[in-house]
Amino acid sequence: MPRTYHVYVMASLGGVLYVGITGNLQRRVQEHKHDLLAGFTRRYRVHRLVYVEGTPDVCDAITREKQLKGWTRRRKVELIESANPHWIDLAAQW
Repeated sequence: MPRTYHVYVMASLGGVLYVGITGNLQRRVQEHKHDLLAGFTRRYRVHRLVYVEGTPDVCDAITREKQLKGWTRRRKVELIESANPHWIDLAAQW
């Protein structure tokens, strides 16, 4: 079974956004939600998964992550709202 790599966006209640990439989405999101990782997401309490897309190609995932990180906040918000208009935590039931 091929592995899936995910590009994801996490958000804080205050609207801070974090773009990341992982080969294990559920584990990585739980690390963010429980502040198991020192750094940006812990400092800004970025705990809600609001956008995710997957690909079997790690190079494609890395390219997409870099692309999203280069976007303006407005463009990232438009992407999130196109798929998740109410900013629901996509991992709330995990």
